[in-house]
Amino acid sequence: MKYLYIAAVLLLCSPALAAEENLPVSAPKYEKTKESMDKLTDMQKYVTQHEGTEKPFDNEYWDNHEEGIYVDVVTGEPLFSSTDKFDSGTGWPSFTKPIQDHNVKTKKDTKLFMARTEVRSASGDSHLGHVFTDGPKDKGGNRYCINSAAMKFVPKAEMGEKGYGEYLVLFNQSEPVKK
Repeated sequence: MKYLYIAAVLLLCSPALAAEENLPVSAPKYEKTKESMDKLTDMQKYVTQHEGTEKPFDNEYWDNHEEGIYVDVVTGEPLFSSTDKFDSGTGWPSFTKPIQDHNVKTKKDTKLFMARTEVRSASGDSHLGHVFTDGPKDKGGNRYCINSAAMKFVPKAEMGEKGYGEYLVLFNQSEPVKK
């Protein structure tokens, strides 16, 4: 009976919480498939599947200033918004936060003889990059340093037709999205 009560509370509260954030109540299922893997370039495979890193200042999105969202190149899962992108001077796209915290996961990375925090997509388990605590303090202090090869950019003007219309709210608000 206790579990039935908990399930009922979660079902009733989940839509309210999503509405409070002005983001989708339920997201489409994002999956890594053989077809999506076959479409990846060698660099995309190296970065997302083998924890690789592309060259700074020589990647697709480090200097992109267009409005839109960045999605996992493998699954299409929404990851970051141009509203949270900033110039960190590192040569890689940098963001202060993900669109929704549950779309990314982190884990400890000690590969280069130092402790870092790796960032991966939640649904596809794609390596994205790393998060550091040297970002803009007024935006929470995080710098998500993400490989362009791990993402696909969806321009704001194409978000509706490509199935991301519910995220247009990110560009039409005066308050930041609540987490």
